[in-house]
Amino acid sequence: MIEKIPLAGVIGSPVAHSKSPRLHRHWLERYGIAGYYIPMDVAQADLKEVLAALPKMGFVGVNVTIPHKETILGLADLVSDRAALIGAANTLIFRADGKVHADNTDGIGFIENLRHGAPGWEPTAGPAAILGAGGAARAVIAALSEQGVREIRVSNRTRSRAEALRAEFGPKIVVYDWVQAANMVEGAATVVNTTSLGMVGKSEFRVPLDALSPGTVVSDLVYTPLETTFLREARARGCVAVDGLGMLLHQAAPGFERWFGRRPEVDEAARAVVLAG
Repeated sequence: MIEKIPLAGVIGSPVAHSKSPRLHRHWLERYGIAGYYIPMDVAQADLKEVLAALPKMGFVGVNVTIPHKETILGLADLVSDRAALIGAANTLIFRADGKVHADNTDGIGFIENLRHGAPGWEPTAGPAAILGAGGAARAVIAALSEQGVREIRVSNRTRSRAEALRAEFGPKIVVYDWVQAANMVEGAATVVNTTSLGMVGKSEFRVPLDALSPGTVVSDLVYTPLETTFLREARARGCVAVDGLGMLLHQAAPGFERWFGRRPEVDEAARAVVLAG
């Protein structure tokens, strides 16, 4: 009897820009796994119907991207604690019993990227400072909290979104006005940009970084360009700079393992494949 070839993919709208298919194809070829990873542009109105059809077509799971990461929680049968805490899912597993399991691996990807890019990083060394209060910030805050960071400073252009995070995550969140973002980084051991500032086609990153201390671990979730203004200026001040590409790679690994049965290695070859796209 011929076994079914496992299928996986990414659903969102748009998805043509996604680097995930290139990465997963690289891993499938590297490990000699008979499987496919397919980008699928799915409209919000069709999401429920598509989700019901995919397992019947041989799909073992999918990644979920904008604009479906929040909506999908209401359609899944099982939701992991971390996906519920973050309020979004990026990975679905279609189980053998027919149930859809929703998870979020963004926090895992963020922490793994920090540990790889800054091997001496110690989460309890001091406060963390987060620029932004969107979905990516939620994943980062949840991950840092889990790692034992005791104070997490948050600044967002719309203060109410940062206040909402404090209401949800508790008193360890300290909110700063956006005009005080430059002061927020003083004394921080970890500083993370979760905004789109500095991304190709977006507004420039203009938050002054004079208060950064040498040795501070800084990370930018933006990876186009790979060397952002934020990272370049932080590195010039003696900080340990970690680019955002590694988070993309590391968050993809758990899904690949669940779908295809092999934990893929995140290495220079994987980075090169994604950068070439």
